[in-house]
Amino acid sequence: PADFLRIGPTVKQDHETFEKDLAGSFLQRLMMLDYRARYIPVTQHSAEVSHSDPVADFDTLNTNESFLDAFFSSHRDSNESKQSHIHPMDVQMAVYHCSDSFLKQSMITKLSQCQYALPLLVPDPVTMDVECPLWTFRQIRKTWKITQIEENSTSIAMKSSPICKAETPMVSFFRLGSLSVSKSQLMSTLINDRHNTFFHRNCPGSTKSRHLLDGVAEIAWYCPSGKPNDAFTDCTAFCNLHGDALSNEKQRDILIDKASVNVVLLPTPKKGDKSMTLVSDLLESEKPVICLISDDDCTAVQTKKGKYKMGLKDRSQSDVSNELKRIIGEILAGQHTTFQLEAMMNVCGIRVDEDDAVIQKGKSGAMEVMKTLQQEDFSKIKDKFLPCQGRLWHEWCKTHKELYQLKGHVEKEKSKKEERLREIRQKQCDAPCSELMELFIGSMSSLPSMDKEFFLKWTQILIDSLSTDDLTAILQSYNEKWSEVLALKKKHAKSESLKRKQTELEQISTKLQSATFGLEHIFREMGQIYEAHKTVEKKTQRGQTDWSKYPELAAELMISGYPMELMDGDAGHVPLIWISSLLEAVIKKLGDQRVFVLSVLGVQSSGKSTMLNAMFGLQFAVSAGRCTKGAFMQLVKVSEEMKKEFQCDYVLVVDTEGLRALELAGNATLHHDNELATFVVGLGNMTLINIFGENPSEMQDVLQIVVQAFMRMKKVKLSPSCVFVHQNVTDIAAAEKNMDGKRRLQEKLDQMAQLAAKEEGCEVECFSDVIAFDVQKDVKYFAQLWEGSPPMAPPNPGYSESIQELKKMILSKASTSAGITLSQFKNKIQDLWNALLNEHFVFSFKNTLEIKVYRKLEVQYGNWTWALRSNMLTIENQLYNRIENGKVDKMELAHLPETISKTYGEVKKEMENYFDDADKETLVQWRGRFEIKIQQFHDDLVAGVKRKLEEVIQQKKACKKLDRQKTEFENKLLQKSKDLAHQLKDQAQDEEELKKQFDSVWNGWVKELTADTKPIEDINLEEDQMTHREHCDETQQPEEGARKNKNPKQQEKYSRKGAWVTFKTWFGLFENKKSPLPYEEQQSFTSFIEKMEKQTNEIIQSKPVAESGYTSTYLTEVAKNVRECVTEFESEKKYALKKEFTVDLLLHVFNIAGRLLSESHLKFKKRNDALTYLESNKTQYYNIFRSFCKGNSFAVVLGELICEKLKVSMVEAACNKTAIDLAGEMRCNFPAFNGNRLNLEKHVLKSLAKKEAFDSFITYIKHPRKYVETFIEEEVNTYIFNTHKREARDVLKKNIEDLKRLVIQASFTATEKVKTQSRKTDEWLKTFSSLLGDVLAFDASFPQKFTDINDFDFLKEEVEKGLVPISEELSSLSLSKIKEFRQKPDQILIEQLCKCCWVKCPFCAAVCINTMEDHGPEKHNVPFHRPSGIEGWHTRGTEDLVIDFCTTLVASNRSFYPRHDSEEAVPFKQYQRGGDEYAQWMITADESKLTYWKWFVCRFQKQLEEHYNLKFQNWGEIPREWRKHRKDEAIKSLDEMYKCE
Repeated sequence: PADFLRIGPTVKQDHETFEKDLAGSFLQRLMMLDYRARYIPVTQHSAEVSHSDPVADFDTLNTNESFLDAFFSSHRDSNESKQSHIHPMDVQMAVYHCSDSFLKQSMITKLSQCQYALPLLVPDPVTMDVECPLWTFRQIRKTWKITQIEENSTSIAMKSSPICKAETPMVSFFRLGSLSVSKSQLMSTLINDRHNTFFHRNCPGSTKSRHLLDGVAEIAWYCPSGKPNDAFTDCTAFCNLHGDALSNEKQRDILIDKASVNVVLLPTPKKGDKSMTLVSDLLESEKPVICLISDDDCTAVQTKKGKYKMGLKDRSQSDVSNELKRIIGEILAGQHTTFQLEAMMNVCGIRVDEDDAVIQKGKSGAMEVMKTLQQEDFSKIKDKFLPCQGRLWHEWCKTHKELYQLKGHVEKEKSKKEERLREIRQKQCDAPCSELMELFIGSMSSLPSMDKEFFLKWTQILIDSLSTDDLTAILQSYNEKWSEVLALKKKHAKSESLKRKQTELEQISTKLQSATFGLEHIFREMGQIYEAHKTVEKKTQRGQTDWSKYPELAAELMISGYPMELMDGDAGHVPLIWISSLLEAVIKKLGDQRVFVLSVLGVQSSGKSTMLNAMFGLQFAVSAGRCTKGAFMQLVKVSEEMKKEFQCDYVLVVDTEGLRALELAGNATLHHDNELATFVVGLGNMTLINIFGENPSEMQDVLQIVVQAFMRMKKVKLSPSCVFVHQNVTDIAAAEKNMDGKRRLQEKLDQMAQLAAKEEGCEVECFSDVIAFDVQKDVKYFAQLWEGSPPMAPPNPGYSESIQELKKMILSKASTSAGITLSQFKNKIQDLWNALLNEHFVFSFKNTLEIKVYRKLEVQYGNWTWALRSNMLTIENQLYNRIENGKVDKMELAHLPETISKTYGEVKKEMENYFDDADKETLVQWRGRFEIKIQQFHDDLVAGVKRKLEEVIQQKKACKKLDRQKTEFENKLLQKSKDLAHQLKDQAQDEEELKKQFDSVWNGWVKELTADTKPIEDINLEEDQMTHREHCDETQQPEEGARKNKNPKQQEKYSRKGAWVTFKTWFGLFENKKSPLPYEEQQSFTSFIEKMEKQTNEIIQSKPVAESGYTSTYLTEVAKNVRECVTEFESEKKYALKKEFTVDLLLHVFNIAGRLLSESHLKFKKRNDALTYLESNKTQYYNIFRSFCKGNSFAVVLGELICEKLKVSMVEAACNKTAIDLAGEMRCNFPAFNGNRLNLEKHVLKSLAKKEAFDSFITYIKHPRKYVETFIEEEVNTYIFNTHKREARDVLKKNIEDLKRLVIQASFTATEKVKTQSRKTDEWLKTFSSLLGDVLAFDASFPQKFTDINDFDFLKEEVEKGLVPISEELSSLSLSKIKEFRQKPDQILIEQLCKCCWVKCPFCAAVCINTMEDHGPEKHNVPFHRPSGIEGWHTRGTEDLVIDFCTTLVASNRSFYPRHDSEEAVPFKQYQRGGDEYAQWMITADESKLTYWKWFVCRFQKQLEEHYNLKFQNWGEIPREWRKHRKDEAIKSLDEMYKCE
C-alpha cells in the first residue's frame, strides 16, 4: 500500500490533462471518490488539432439552395485532421492491466464506492485468456434492507455482507450483433436512472473506437434501501457483457450459466444467423429469458413461462426500464437460482487471479489462522484467544489511572497498586500464547514481504466475513434500542423505563464490543504480550514466539502503510511501552525522519475516516460495521516531487474515534472526550476539526471540547494550527450563507474560548488569543458526501472538490512547517498521556522534548562559560606575572575585556550556530535569555579578575617602602657575605663549618639592618572578640549562665554546631515557648544563621586587610551588623530570644571572620615586614656567601641568584598552570563534571550511596551546596593523587619542561641582544625579564656589584647550568605543592560548577537542578523529589514523619498547611496556592519508582528518627514493599531517572 499512498501534487480540477498524464490523473481522482475520474478532458499535444480551427467560409456561394447543399454536404477539408480521443474505459482498463494486485483491489473498491460497475471477466489484451479478478472484490462490502411482505404486514431486515460471500440473483445482459440502442445505458437506468453505473456510448468523452473494453463483463449490484420506491426488494446483481456476445463466447456462456435471468438485446433474427441458434438454446433452457428486440415495437409479452419478449422500437427508455423492472421483479419473486462471486473459482476455462501462488500462499496462512476461530462462538473469541487484552488489560488500565487519584495513606496505596500492576503483568506473561497468536506471529515472522501483505489482507478479509452476520444483528438491535432511549429523552422522562432501556443499551454495547473482532485486536494482543514481558523482564521460553521481535514486525507494517493503534479505544488507554518500542523500531529502519502530524477530531459518524480515505487514500483499520475505535496512526510518504516543497519526509495521520461516541454514552463521556481531544490536538502539528451538519447543539458540544484542548496547548507552550471542516452543508455555493455561517462559528468559538479560559484560570477575549486562527481561511464547507440517497447514491463530485481544496490548504500549511522527528513524536505521546492521567493537565504536563533540548543547552552553556573562564584564568596568570614584574599599572587593566574578546567572539559565534541548528524552533524561546546570561557571565568574569588584579597592584604599591629598603639590604648583605667569605676562604670545603659561621653572624646582620624599622605585630583577635562580647553582656544583661565562656581558650573553633547549636538544645533558646519549636521555625533559624555567615564573609572580604593590615574596627562592624539583624529577626517572631543567643552567634561569626582576617593579615605581613622579608631570603644569601667562599666570580654568583629566583617562580607558575590544566581536563572528561547541574547531582547521590554514611547524607540534605563543594574537592583530590596520579604528574612535568625551554630561550635572546647593543648587565636582566614577563614572575633588580659583568655568554651558560639541578628537583615535585598556590583545581571547578540554582523544594528540600543561578521565568524543578520526612516534615500535632513523596502527594486528595501557623489547608493538587515559594516550583505527579530515596529511608530509618526525634509510624509508616530495594538498585535507579530528563 505504501508504494501508492504517497503525498503528491493536488489534482487541478479546472485544467485539462495531457494524454500522458491521463492514467495518473484518473487514479488520483478515483482515490478521492470523484466519479468524474472517467470524464477527464484531454489537451491534444498537436498544435494542428484544435477546437478553434476556422470553419470553412461559404460566403462565395450565391443561392440558398447551393448553400443548403453545401451545409449538409459530407465534404471535409483535406487539411482537417480527424480528432481522436482515448476512450475513457480504455484509460480505466489500461490502468487496471498495469496495476499489481493491491492497486487493482484498491481501484475496484473505489469504483464500487463511486457506484460504478466492476470488471468480472477480463480478457487478457495479448493472450485473450479470460480472467476473473475475484481478489479485487474482497474488500467490498454491501449493506441493504430486504423488504418482506407477509399477509398484510411488511417487515424490513438489514443485511450486510462482503460482496464475495453475498448470494444474490444475477441478471445478465448481452447483445447479439450491432444495435442502435445502448444496452449499458438501459442497464444503468435499472439501477440508478441518475447515474451512469455502466459506461455507455452517450457518456461524456465516449468515442466509437475502443480497444480494451470489448469482451469485458462488468457487474454491479442494486441494493434496496427498504423504501416503497425500491426497484427491487432484495440485493440484485446485474452483469453486462461489453461487445457482441457472438464474438465473446466464453464470457457469454459463463454469464448465461450463472445468471438467474438472461436479458438479450438483438435485432429480429433471421434464419441461418448465429444469433438464431443462440436464442433458440436460451428459449429451450429452464432459465428465464427476456429478449429485447431493437427493430420491433411489440409490447412486453410472456410467450411461455419465464420467456419474455419486448420491442424497443419507438419506445422511450423510461418505459422500457420500468417494464423491465416489473418483469425482472416478477421473475425474482418466484423460485430462482442465486449467484455468488466465490463460485467463480469453480468455473472451467477461465483463470481466477486468486489461483496465483503468492495470493494462495497468503490465503493458506490466513486459513490456518481462521480454522482456530471457526469452531468458537464469535463473541467469545477475544476472551479465549486474546487473553492479555481483555479483563486483565482493562483492570491494569483502571489500576494505573488510580495511581493518579490516590487517597488516604498515599504511599501505602501507591505501593499496593504498583504491586497489583506487577501481578497483572505477571498473569499476562503466564497466560499461554494462544494457537491463533502463534499461527499469526509465525506467518508474520517467516513469510517474505509480498506474501506477508497478502496474508494480512486475507486475514482481515476472512475475519470480517466471519463476523458479518453476528454484527449485523447486534447493530440492528443496538440502533433500535438507541432510538427508544432517544425518544424517552426527548420526552424528558426520568422514569424507570428510561433507566431500564439505558441498562439494556449498555448490555448490547458490551455484546457489540465482544463481537467486534479485527486485525487491530490481534496487534493489540501483540502489544500487550510485549508490554507484559518487557515489564517483568521475562525471557522467551523455548517453543514460544520471540516477543522482543514484535515491535519490529509491527514497524514493517506501519512503514508499508498499515495503520497502527495508538490509543486502545476499548480500554481508553495508551500502551506507552508498546508504542514507544514500535516507533523506535520504525526509527531504526527509516532513520529519525521528520513527520508532519495531522490529527483529525469530530463527532462520531461525521465522515472523518471517509474524508481521510478520500484525501490520502488511507484505509484505517476498522472492524466490520464499526466506526474508528480509539486512535490510529498511519504513515504516508511524501513523494520525491513534493519533497522539494516540504521539510518533512512523511505525513503521519492520526484518526480518532468520534467524540460523544454512542458506545461510551454515560457519566465518563465528557472526561473521555476531553482526554481524547487534548491528546490528539497536542500530538498534531495541525488538527482537523470535523463538524457534521448544522445542528447548533452538537456543534457547541464539540467546540467546547476542542477549544478547551487548544487552551491547554497554549498554557503548556504547544502551538498547533487548526482547520474547521463543516460537512454535509446544504447549498455551499451561497457565499452570503457561508459568510453568515463563519460569523456564527467565530462568535461561538469566542464564547467557548471565554468559558474555557475561566475553567483553566486565564484571561482570554477571543479564540484567536488562544491559537492563530483566521475564520476566512481556516474554515472549509463540504457538500454532502452522497449525491442522492444511499445505498445506491454515488459520491457527490462537490465533495471531491472540497477534499481537493482542503488537501491543497493542508499541504500548503505543511510545507511551511518543520514538523517533528519520529523520536520527538514518541516523546510527545508519552508527555501528553502522562499529563492526561493527572487531574490537572496543565500543571502535570512535562514536555520531554523541551526538557531534553534545555538540558543539552545547559551542557553547552557550561562549555561556553568554561571556555571563557579557562581563557580568563590564563589571562589572569599572565597579568599577575606582569604586575609582579612591575610592568602593569591600574590604567592598563581597563583594556582587560579586549584580551578576552577573541574567545568571547568565538563563544558568541558558537552560540549563534547552536541556536540556528536542528532544534531551533524549541531553542528560540531561550535564545535571548542565554545570550544575556553569557554577556553577564563575561562581564562578571572580567570584573572579578579586574578586582583581584587591582588588589595585587594595591598590595604592590603598599610594598614600595620595603622595595626601597630591599636594595639597601641586598647591597649591604652582599658586601658582608663577600667580606666574610674572604675571611673563611680556606674553609670553603667544609660545608658544616661555613653554615655554622654564617648562622652565627646572620642574626646580627638582620638586627643591624632592621634597627630603624618597626616590626609588624601579629593580631590578637581573641582580645577584640572578648571586648565585643563583654559589651554585648553589659547592654543585654544576660543571666549568669550566659557568662560562662569568657576564657578564650574555651572558645576555640566555634562552628555552627560548636557556637550555637550545642551550647543548649534547640528549644532552650526561647523564653516564652515551652513546646518544641515547629519544623518551619527551625528552618527559619537555619536560614538566619546562614545569612549572618554570608554577610560576615562579605564584610571582611570587602576590607583591604592584605594591603593595609588589620584594625579592630573591622570586628566592630561585624558585631554591629549581627546585633541589628538579631533585633530585626526577633521583631518578626511571636516570642523573645534569649540574650545569650546573640552572644553565641557573635562568637560563631567572629570565628569565621577570624580565619579570614588572619589569612589576609599574614599576606600583609609577608609583603611589608622587613624582618620577615630578610628571614625568607636567608637561604639565598647563604648560597651567595658559599659561592664567594669557593672563589666564584660575580657572573657565577649572579647566575646562581637568577636561578634561585627562577626556581621559586617556576614552581609557582608550573603549579598554577597545572591547576588550570587539570581543572580543564576534569571539566571535559570526568563524568561528574562534564555535563550540566543535573549530571553533577546524579554523581553526588551515587557517591553518597556508595559511602553509606548518614552524617554525609544529612549534610547534603541540610546544606547541599556545602556538601557538593566538599564532593568536588574530594573527587579532585582522588583524581590527582590517586586514580590519575600518573597523568597529573605528566601534566606537571610538561609544564616544567615548557618553562625550562622558555628560560633557556630568554637567556639566549637576551645575550644576543646585549652583545650587539649596550653590553650592560642591567640591559641583559631587563631583556631577560621582559621575555619571561607573561609566564614567570622575575624581579630584575640585583645589587650594584653585579653591573660590571662583561661575559654574557658565560652568564648564559651559568644560568643554563643552574637550571639542570632545578629541573631535576622540580621534576620530582610533589603534586600536593599545587594546593599551596593561587590557582587550585578544586576551587576553579567549584566556581564553575556551583554557580547555579540552589533553591530547595518547599516540601522535601530537594535542590533545583537548573544550571543557571537566576533562571526565571523557568520554574524550579527537580526529577528526583523525595519523602518529605527526610527533611523533617511531620503530620501536625503528631510525631509521625511524612513518608510521602511530593510527586505522589500532588496527585492525591490530601492537603497541607503552607506554614506551621497556617489555619487553612491547601490541597496538594493546588499546591501553588501555598504562596510564592510553592508557586515558583513545578512538581508533576510522577509514577516512576524513585527507588533511591525509598532505599535511603529504609537503610537509615533509625538514624533519621533519632536525628529528628520523630517516628516513621501511623501515617508515616514505611510501606513493606520499600524494604525490598537494595543499594545497587537504588544506584541504578538514578541512571534510569536521569535518562528521562
